[in-house]
Amino acid sequence: MRPRRGPAAVRAPRRLPPARFPLVGPGLRGLLPGVLLAALLVPPGGAEARSRGGDGRYDQRRSRHFVLYQDVDLGRRGRSRASGFEREILAVLEAAFDRTERSLGLRPLRPIRVVVHDPAEFERRFAGLFPFPAAGFYQGTIHVRGAPAVDGALASVLHHEYIHAAFGAVAPGLVLPGWLSEGLAEWMGARARGWRTLQAGEFEALRRAAAAGELPDLVELSAPAFGGLPADRAGLAYLVSYALVQNLAHNHGVRRLRTFVAALLRSGDPDRALRRTYGWGAEDLERSFRSRLLH
Repeated sequence: MRPRRGPAAVRAPRRLPPARFPLVGPGLRGLLPGVLLAALLVPPGGAEARSRGGDGRYDQRRSRHFVLYQDVDLGRRGRSRASGFEREILAVLEAAFDRTERSLGLRPLRPIRVVVHDPAEFERRFAGLFPFPAAGFYQGTIHVRGAPAVDGALASVLHHEYIHAAFGAVAPGLVLPGWLSEGLAEWMGARARGWRTLQAGEFEALRRAAAAGELPDLVELSAPAFGGLPADRAGLAYLVSYALVQNLAHNHGVRRLRTFVAALLRSGDPDRALRRTYGWGAEDLERSFRSRLLH
């Protein structure tokens, strides 16, 4: 899942699509006991069904590795802009597929379903599911809060959620610690924007949190997901996770990170894969990271 940064722009939704596939799966239900979850079914696309967006009707378009549904309100020229907008989204997703295969060796064999919702529709459906505003999540299908243009922020979210989808497709029974799954997803999202190191503000935020003794520890970061954390703790958890993976890639190279992922897929044990690839485990990684922040 990806937390959203910045204020939300909310419009009143108009109508729901009939359902075609589940809104969420058992994993998310487990995080949200007592919540009644509806089903989201998306109608098939096609010229005769094409909408102007933001009206609860989802257009469909396919590429080699993805099936895209989108309902973003693109303004008065929405119908004429929709085809180009969808092609841009699919181009970003195909770039994520290629970058992930090259960097991490993950290659799903079946098409991945992606739903890009109009912002108002995303807010209406999902705003109450998490304790912080979300930009997207993966639960069998990638769900993303859309935007009227395919900018760096949207590309980053699509890359982030694709990492979760790729692991779900390649190793469906593998449950990763949050620091690893979200760290890899944040790392790939940053690379989509051309960022190869932590931004100055991110590093300073980590240093302040470390000095104040507020960094989440490895136990907190090892939960399978951060969706149940308060907003302030979730933000730090995502940032620390990203920094841990970024350190692995920066200090030891992307090739070794790919070797680590291969060992992880073979053994199903993140700590064992770390020791086999790098010679030390998660506790050593965390200890080294904290030491760097405090000195």
